[in-house]
Amino acid sequence: MSRTGADAASHYEDAMSALLFFRGEVADASQALLAAAPESVMGNVLAAYLGLLGTEEKDATAAREAFTRFTDGVPTEELTPRERMHLAAATSWLDGDIHRAGRILGELTVAHPRDELALATGHQIDFLTGDAIRLRDRVGGALTAWPEDDPHYGHILGMYAFGLEESGHYDRAREAGLAAVGHNPRDVWGIHAVVHTYEMQGRFAEGIRFLDARTDDWGSGNYLNVHNWWHYCLYALEAGDTARALGIYDAVLHHDASAGLAMELLDASALLWRLLLADRATGDRWPRLADAWAARQDPPYYAFNDVHAVMAYVGADRIADAERLVADRTAWLGRTPPELSNHAMTAEIGLPVCRALIAYGQGRYGDVVDLLAPIRYRLNTYGGSHAQRDAVQKTLLEAALRAGRDETARTLLSERIGLRPVCPYNWLAQARLADRLGETAKAAAARTRAAEQAAQGAAALSRP
Repeated sequence: MSRTGADAASHYEDAMSALLFFRGEVADASQALLAAAPESVMGNVLAAYLGLLGTEEKDATAAREAFTRFTDGVPTEELTPRERMHLAAATSWLDGDIHRAGRILGELTVAHPRDELALATGHQIDFLTGDAIRLRDRVGGALTAWPEDDPHYGHILGMYAFGLEESGHYDRAREAGLAAVGHNPRDVWGIHAVVHTYEMQGRFAEGIRFLDARTDDWGSGNYLNVHNWWHYCLYALEAGDTARALGIYDAVLHHDASAGLAMELLDASALLWRLLLADRATGDRWPRLADAWAARQDPPYYAFNDVHAVMAYVGADRIADAERLVADRTAWLGRTPPELSNHAMTAEIGLPVCRALIAYGQGRYGDVVDLLAPIRYRLNTYGGSHAQRDAVQKTLLEAALRAGRDETARTLLSERIGLRPVCPYNWLAQARLADRLGETAKAAAARTRAAEQAAQGAAALSRP
């Protein structure tokens, strides 16, 4: 580690441990590292990555300025090839090309499979770009280089579990995730991976029990606790307990003391949007959430965030604000080079989804179908997980049902039920379609099935 003494290297190790546990101490350790060795190459690389991982434009801008000052004075020929690759990856991402950064880190991992910073950062890039195959194989390709007694082996296994889940290997993912949690009970990313497997298989009663048994390990004190509480809310919704979901929303997802971070606000939007699709009342939560998004005054940076801001504006009936965001992003596309990763994310997915959300809020359900149906197989390319993107998939289904696009609705429901036969939402939607088509017996059977499945989740929620 060039220009890094023993004290700074110790702070680097502390930072890496905190990073893998998603704990706030990572910021303190990073600052201590640079205080001990301001010219540390890996210290400055780490600081750059930390400024990028939260998808906060202001943090990324500050990180870019600091990193540029550092690199202007670094004779790269004196650095190791590994350090030069990290510099190139950080520079690419700071310049807006997240995909190139991911590729460079992938090459680095082939040469140095136990570079945990390269693995952890590359893994998050794959998540932010919705690349399920790389999310799986980046870590899978390095896993056998890690001895099982390494202190961080469990964290690497937890990353692998999430990649397995996002690429559809649910049983293997759960096995790997549980093994990760066995190594480190407070591995919130490993817990998160297991939670996703239950979500994608409709095993929400088991998911509730899994999270309840480990609340002390994941429920607070880490950067992922809000997101994991969001997953708990999804389970509660499947069990038909809207009050429980809204109680968690008020206590954790969004309240007066919330920090207003994009990664937390988008969870709040995604939960309330599901309730909007279900025609459930949410009190004054939408206006307050829309205010929080508006206060950020975000420039174009990450299309996935833009979509969730529009959800809040539409939910609060602030259509003009939603349309203003769309107009701003449209103008930005015209003056921005297409090499920026967010250019394609915005043009191909972000803006069509935003326009569809606005159309849904205005009751133009046929337009929603026309906007979303052509891109539904490519939604992953603007980031997020299957569980997160399901809000958009549900929007398409709800619009098809409300627009009388019966064949489209039948196709979508057939797909969903085939993948998740244990899902009350799917069966209730099936019943609505059957009612429309006059299939009385089919509708009754679907409602019975939905009630039976919801009762399983309700029983899990009622346990002390």
